[in-house]
Amino acid sequence: MTEPPYHLPVLASELLGLVGERQRVVDGTLGDGGHARLFLDRGARVLGFDRDPEAIRRAVTRLASDRLDARQASVYSPESLLAVRAFRPDLILLDLGVSSRQLDDESLGFSFRPGVPLDMRMAREGRPAADLLNSADAGKLTRIFRDFADERRARRLAAELVRRRATARFETSDDLVRAIRAALGPRSGPADFARIFQAVRIAVNDELGGLAEALPGFLEALEPGGALAVMSYHSGEDRLVKNALREWGATCVCPPKTLRCACRGRPLGRILTKKPVGPTADEIAANPRARSVRLRVFEKARDEPQG
Repeated sequence: MTEPPYHLPVLASELLGLVGERQRVVDGTLGDGGHARLFLDRGARVLGFDRDPEAIRRAVTRLASDRLDARQASVYSPESLLAVRAFRPDLILLDLGVSSRQLDDESLGFSFRPGVPLDMRMAREGRPAADLLNSADAGKLTRIFRDFADERRARRLAAELVRRRATARFETSDDLVRAIRAALGPRSGPADFARIFQAVRIAVNDELGGLAEALPGFLEALEPGGALAVMSYHSGEDRLVKNALREWGATCVCPPKTLRCACRGRPLGRILTKKPVGPTADEIAANPRARSVRLRVFEKARDEPQG
């Protein structure tokens, strides 16, 4: 029997081909341990993080390795970053978003299947999605739908939510789906629901904010010659990562029209993926949720500049 999709590591061969035989790996989004197992099988040590306690329990049980140190925490937290630095990794891997198992667990509230509660919190911390949808003003809702869902009718959708919640609170997926259909029209369907629900999830968990703040720290924590590999499933995530890697790989980052370079004057490393790596047709057929993944990899400079 083939493994369930929860255990299929996305872009496995592409990732291994790019990062080589690295032996001290931080898996910042451990999940069920699919990617961690790739590196454990190569003899590596893995420091893994996940906010979901059930994910940590499953990964530890499934991998059963004394070379795995699994911690229930956001890899973006200051405490986690200290642990990453102390580990001295030569590879940091981030497989962003939520896992297939989380999407399929209706109690977590990520799905737009009928009757699912509007929760979307990755570790049951903070305010659930229902609270956000019932309290955020129209301006904030517009920004969420525009920036995180690339929705051109974001203002209309936000106004529809505000109108509807005046008479009945948003509680389940059905409430949000009905609002989407009312605002976007009867031809709106699963692709639209997926975009909007994803945008709400990103806002609930502050996924882009945490990523943006943590990326420089991850680069600093890497050993010379180490690599940062990021798999993103959302245009905002991918754009953020692309811009960071482009800046790190530039020789000069002075503002335009600066007459004399006053910045670091050297690249911090090199981009190993000139274009993002996507899934093959065979991988999409085996795991349709992998269709939007984009992998970018940056290798930190091996030597400090000579003064």
